[in-house]
Amino acid sequence: MNVSTRKRTLLKTISWRALATFDTFVISYLITGELTWASAIASLEVFTKVALYYFHERVWERVKIS
Repeated sequence: MNVSTRKRTLLKTISWRALATFDTFVISYLITGELTWASAIASLEVFTKVALYYFHERVWERVKIS
């Protein structure tokens, strides 16, 4: 795996997470009606899911499908 592919994965992870976190914020706000709660939920999930997504992508890079 070359450095360029790893950078692409990282950038893809960040861009997806930004979109997904906005979605989580909106859904959290619609459910709770509270900006504070929606912000807290979205802030926490961004950290956990960035790491999970990155490692998920790395594992899939190793999967060989014939």
